[in-house]
Amino acid sequence: MTGYMAEMRKLVGHRTIIQCAASVICVDASGRVLLGRRSDNHFWGYSGGAVEIDEPVELCAKRELLEEMGLTAETLEFFCVNSGPEAHYIYPNGDEVSNFEIVYLCRDWHGEPQARDGEMEELRFFACQEIDLTTIMPPTRGVMEKYLRETGKTMIQEKEHRP
Repeated sequence: MTGYMAEMRKLVGHRTIIQCAASVICVDASGRVLLGRRSDNHFWGYSGGAVEIDEPVELCAKRELLEEMGLTAETLEFFCVNSGPEAHYIYPNGDEVSNFEIVYLCRDWHGEPQARDGEMEELRFFACQEIDLTTIMPPTRGVMEKYLRETGKTMIQEKEHRP
């Protein structure tokens, strides 16, 4: 952790802080979603991270995608805001956050996916039908579920309603 969040942690320790974040759901030409398995908790997730002081949110989203997954975003499309109790999270190291996350979709990117900053231990494209929400990082599960529902991928609904 660097920058603003590292400075805040020096002041407040593990106490809950509001974290403004920008994230990117990266989608390839086949409609597959790029996810990374996090090295701290081993859940899958899309790229994202805390906005720095005076950093435009769109630039933060692009920076995080490049830092975490090695991809350069050309065009971002606003998808949703993730906040509230569902977005509250305690990291394995004890740091607690109440997330306010602006999530973008990116279908226009270049580069080869590669885990670059140590936050991700593995990157993989998933067909929407392959995504198991129980393996998605808890504060972002609702976002991923929304994405799957809004893109018309009904396999998730079928899985949820099986006896």
